[in-house]
Amino acid sequence: MPVRIPAARASEGVAFGLAGVGAFAPFYFMLPGAEERLASQTARWAPRWERNISYFAPPARTVAQRVEPRVGKTVKKIDDKLPLEKMTKSVDRRIKHGIDRFNKN
Repeated sequence: MPVRIPAARASEGVAFGLAGVGAFAPFYFMLPGAEERLASQTARWAPRWERNISYFAPPARTVAQRVEPRVGKTVKKIDDKLPLEKMTKSVDRRIKHGIDRFNKN
């Protein structure tokens, strides 16, 4: 019986596309003239990007202002619960003990 591979969802296609762009971007920048092509494309598309960003910025700012107090309070609560100072001191002590033991041998 042949193996059936399900059709890729849109999110998978986007993920594969981004991975391909990320993998081949260094090779693109190694080509001669890549900086000039990138500069020309940036000059061409920057005004459109700025218009689109200005469309999304005010709602994003209001959401961030609404969420920020709760997130700050949660982070502070987590910081108070975690014994970070005690953990860092014990890790430091173990590292120093290991270095001392290594130096004796």
